Amino acid sequence: MSSTRPLSPHLSVYRWRVNMLQSVLHRLTGLFLCLGALLMAWGLIAAGTGQWAWRVFAGFCGSWFGVLLLVLWTWSLLFHLCNGIQHLVRDMGMNFGPSTRDRSHKPVYWSAGWMVIGASLILTMLVWVILTLQAGGSP
Repeated sequence: MSSTRPLSPHLSVYRWRVNMLQSVLHRLTGLFLCLGALLMAWGLIAAGTGQWAWRVFAGFCGSWFGVLLLVLWTWSLLFHLCNGIQHLVRDMGMNFGPSTRDRSHKPVYWSAGWMVIGASLILTMLVWVILTLQAGGSP
């Protein structure tokens, strides 16, 4: 028996907005931070085990995949931090008065959401530029 009713009417009601993207990214970066903690634990165990174990760990972190994981882990940490600060500011009730709830213009938190994403990307690039310069030019 076929029905003409849509399977997922909620998909046509909501438009994708930056706060939805932030919510998804916050959860994914939290998961990635947990996985990055395993990488850090491997490094600490390798440092305590001996020179051979450290060379294996350093070789992995120096490979293109290891550097990619470290860059993504850095971005995850900085996005999580920036998004958490934004949540603290929003929890204080800033910009949630009647004048900003009007549906005639975009809410303030939409532009703040893009600022959080942009700030996390800029901070990540800044961290890796500084690390590259400190290492003598080679990542």
